[in-house]
Amino acid sequence: MIRAEGLRRTFKAGRETIEAVRDVSFDVATGELLALLGPNGAGKSTTLRMLTTLLPPTAGSVHIAGHDAAREPGRVRDAIGYVGQKNASGENHRIRDELITQGRCYGLKRRDAQRRADEVLETLGISDMAARVPGTLSGGQRRRVDIALGLVHNPSVLFLDEPSTGLDPDSRAGLWAQIQRLRREHRITILLTTHHLDEADRMAERIVIVDQGRVIANGTADTLKADLAGDWLHVTVPAADAARAAGLADLMAGVSDVTTEGRTVNVRIADADAALPAYLRLLDHDSIRVTRASVRRPSLDDVFINLTGLRLEESGDAHEATTDEPTGATHA
Repeated sequence: MIRAEGLRRTFKAGRETIEAVRDVSFDVATGELLALLGPNGAGKSTTLRMLTTLLPPTAGSVHIAGHDAAREPGRVRDAIGYVGQKNASGENHRIRDELITQGRCYGLKRRDAQRRADEVLETLGISDMAARVPGTLSGGQRRRVDIALGLVHNPSVLFLDEPSTGLDPDSRAGLWAQIQRLRREHRITILLTTHHLDEADRMAERIVIVDQGRVIANGTADTLKADLAGDWLHVTVPAADAARAAGLADLMAGVSDVTTEGRTVNVRIADADAALPAYLRLLDHDSIRVTRASVRRPSLDDVFINLTGLRLEESGDAHEATTDEPTGATHA
């Protein structure tokens, strides 16, 4: 449903040419939810703008629902809904009227636009807000209105750019319940950017991580965590035995890192559940008493740190502008 091939985008900043996107390629299957992650300035917003026809690529190609974005931008726009980081609705118009106007902009006849507005209001559970103006709504309600605006023309692909930023946990949960319902009932394809890694971990079938304008990881959350972060064993032993216990850990297959913190030995290893009994037997055979043992599965935050050296929250991503263009840049 989405195919990006060799996307590249450069900008001019004075005499300097800046590569915001260097070589980005990935596919998104019909009905799939893909999360596009990366630190601030990684090229996510520029990539999103190229995918949605808002910015032509310097090189490479985009196909959405079988249409070439460069040759058939109108057909691509008909096929997609886009929910940006900022609220899309006006402050002084009733919600239903906003949706009808949006439908009319997409070429729907007035009666069809009215019917479709009522449908998306019902689908997103905001029919009771139809006569209200956006200024009277909560943050979570306004984001549902933004998604309704993106869906009113019945697109097959939905782009969500930081949809839950600024929402409280209850509003985030409600928003995602509605998005998941949309996927179940309409098999809509979704490309999501977010700085909430727990959202990407729970909701996305696949994750693409970009850094410095390139794709540096592409896979399921479980695969990325297993391949790029690894499980951890944490075993506490008497302080006098910690160095010896760390040495025994190094003897096990699949170990990629061993550190000690006081009495605790930390072992990064593939399949920690299977490795823990074997490690405990080694320690027991060497008469090392274990007072505590635990297994920790890696998180997407571990993957992100391993790949970029940053936590996503620390990278400034939560405050990323809607474009990665450098200040004062011109299109090249």
